[in-house]
Amino acid sequence: MPLDQRIIPVNIEDEMKSAYIDYSMSVIVSRALPDVRDGLKPVQRRVMYGMSDLGVTYNKAHKKSARIVGEVLGKYHPHGDTSVYDTMVRMAQDWSLRYPLIDPQGNFGNIDGDGPAAMRYTEARMRKIADELMADLEKDTVNFTNNFDDTLTEPSVMPTRFPNLLVNGATGIAVGMATNMMPHNLGEVIDGVIATIDDPEITIDELMKYILAPDFPTGGIIYGMSGIRDGFRTGRGRVVLRGKVEIETTKTGKEQIIITEVPYQVNISSLEEKIADLVNEKRIDGISAISNESNRMGIRVVLDVKRDAIAKVVLSQLYKYSPLQSSYGINNVALVDGRPYTLNIKDMIEEFIKFRLEVVVRRTKFDLRKAEERAHILEGLLIALDHLDQVIALIRASRTVDEAREGLMSNFGLSEIQAKAILDMRLQRLTGLERDKVRNEYNEIKKLIDYLNSILNSEELRRSIIKDELAEIKANFGDARRTVIEAADGEINMEDMIKEEEVVITISHLGYIKRTPVSEFRQQSRGGRGSRGSKTRDEDFIEHMFVTNTHHYLLLFTSAGRCYWLKGYEIPEAAKTATGRAIQNILAIPKEDKVKAFIVIESLVDREFVDNHYIMFCTQQGVIKKTPVEAFSRPRAGGINAITINEGDQLLEAWLTGGNHEVFLASRRGYAVRFNEAGVRSMGRSAAGVRGMTLAEDGKDAVVGMVCIAPDDKESTLLVVSEKGNGKRSEVEEYRLTKRGGKGVKTIQITDKTGMLVAIKSVKDDDDLMITNRSGIIIRMAIGGLRVMGRATQGVRVIRLDDDDDIADVTVVKHIAEVEGEEVDGTEIADITETTESTETEVVE
Repeated sequence: MPLDQRIIPVNIEDEMKSAYIDYSMSVIVSRALPDVRDGLKPVQRRVMYGMSDLGVTYNKAHKKSARIVGEVLGKYHPHGDTSVYDTMVRMAQDWSLRYPLIDPQGNFGNIDGDGPAAMRYTEARMRKIADELMADLEKDTVNFTNNFDDTLTEPSVMPTRFPNLLVNGATGIAVGMATNMMPHNLGEVIDGVIATIDDPEITIDELMKYILAPDFPTGGIIYGMSGIRDGFRTGRGRVVLRGKVEIETTKTGKEQIIITEVPYQVNISSLEEKIADLVNEKRIDGISAISNESNRMGIRVVLDVKRDAIAKVVLSQLYKYSPLQSSYGINNVALVDGRPYTLNIKDMIEEFIKFRLEVVVRRTKFDLRKAEERAHILEGLLIALDHLDQVIALIRASRTVDEAREGLMSNFGLSEIQAKAILDMRLQRLTGLERDKVRNEYNEIKKLIDYLNSILNSEELRRSIIKDELAEIKANFGDARRTVIEAADGEINMEDMIKEEEVVITISHLGYIKRTPVSEFRQQSRGGRGSRGSKTRDEDFIEHMFVTNTHHYLLLFTSAGRCYWLKGYEIPEAAKTATGRAIQNILAIPKEDKVKAFIVIESLVDREFVDNHYIMFCTQQGVIKKTPVEAFSRPRAGGINAITINEGDQLLEAWLTGGNHEVFLASRRGYAVRFNEAGVRSMGRSAAGVRGMTLAEDGKDAVVGMVCIAPDDKESTLLVVSEKGNGKRSEVEEYRLTKRGGKGVKTIQITDKTGMLVAIKSVKDDDDLMITNRSGIIIRMAIGGLRVMGRATQGVRVIRLDDDDDIADVTVVKHIAEVEGEEVDGTEIADITETTESTETEVVE
């Protein structure tokens, strides 16, 4: 072929792009980043597998490092002996890895910064914990891939029994990304994994009760937790680590600063040099001498403090200017299914659990296959032993082995494997004792097969096995935390800085939310026009208004049946006349969804409370549902499903109950039904609920509200308000107790003058009432100003409305201290006119 036909012209720009992408992906996947499952990079995995090939386990003699490097280099990692030996050295250094995987012998360097001896002088073997990293590798628990020349296979991942990625951490620089993962305490990590297995919906804040913070092999002091919390929650953060020091006074009265632990990856020699440079540059004036008294017993660097200097001041300067205080960026990037991801701490734990479940399944299938193969052979032996004379006679009469095998298979229905096992059986197995051993072995194998099948059929059992294995590893290898945690100066929980006070939370029809101090709302007399409450946008109005505490949890339920969490102080503060902020800018609520109900809970970590209380839901079409509070005790940023809403329906109300409340539902047509909460069984979050009230079939009726009253509540009365401003209170006993699903009894006389019913509320004499109309006008009045009436009356006028206005929301405000003052914005207080109408007569007071 001519030369010009063997040359393919290509665009150099395209070729460089393609080549660089291939190179970068090779670095990312095959060199720099660890796998989330076993926490190892390819070269580390190959070193461990090469040592396993050589049989250099913890209970065998050490082998020359050069022999190990040659094994790995020749079979699995052809990238130079330096990269392999450096990897092996780091995996053996107890100041580099929190739990080293290799047991060194010889000079493998030191924390002073001295390098290791040449590989021909040193020896190594695996540590005992490395056995747990490679446990069950021979049982087809992981996939194997071809090596570089396709002559051998190597594991694509190790079937580790403990989360090595979290325990030992990892560092690496790829192309366009890097990873820097901190080491953690084995016992703490295992406790966190077990807690996640027990409660898959555990939050990161709850995980931090088990995994306190990184735990470095060189000890030290973690200074401040804010960056660590960020790292745990997002995968990116910052750790500030200080060396551990003691201040001692000599016999002559001079003070000394004794450094006994240094920050992670800080070698003592460079620390000494840096301190000496700072002293020479006069940036630190109080040090007269530096001496390194470190030995095999530990680190001891002595700094003599001048007589006219203060040791604590000098120490502060050391923390500020020298590597005695160092910061580490947390960047949790690891490979998940071959692709790099930034992971938070729960992501890493969940990936490990998922991997372990897969390993247990594959191991169990392998053991089951071997057990069934052995049981098959034992069944054949038992058949032969039961027909011993005929088998012996057949074998003796056979001229060849093949003839004997065929005879056994045809005469006794044996498989070829069983027949071969019988022919291979030694004569000693024919004794009575040996025959009993075969039967006993068969019975044990059958029990094992049943157990292995039960593992495959039960994920709960598999999770229990993983927990047991983790507990065993913790018992064998767990140790005390080395790194101390210390709060940084001025590091205060943000919540501690928020004043506890009662605030009014306002949510508008278009989804704007704000909090306002209660003192901005003044009390007015019944019948007034009220004061301007919020400057809303056109076609917007205040839909919800309620009082809570800045430190309490607010559970928000949307019309689509989803639940979101907010602390009171997380809601933006604004003046009473301000619009507020769109909820979608605070929570991940879809634009087409809107908040319809809310519940205020003081604490979600009080187990006794969340396990014994419920949330009762009601929809516009009269469907109700009861779900334990425990199902909503783990806040999630994206919200969760609280109730399944049927097509054409929407969530209307949510109430906190104790399991034995009485439930009242009211409809637009002015009817109400009363039934006991015990008649509604508890359901999970995904359930849709049951029928609570039967509505008129014309399609125009709907439930307007739900009230839940405790059985020991003798003070509450029921308040109903119509859309044209009429309202009244009635005794609870006015409504007869029935079963759920009924049409109910009349709760207010509905006329054209009153308009349809818009609200039903539970109130007491010392409560206040806030009524909001669609034009944004708010009036606040005392409930005591409304007298108790019969349930079938029209009630009295509670707010004067313009002809084109309607009531939008009715809110009950529990009794709080009032701030007296004149009307806001100069709004005129109208004369009070009260009208009571019954079914028979009209009385004007």
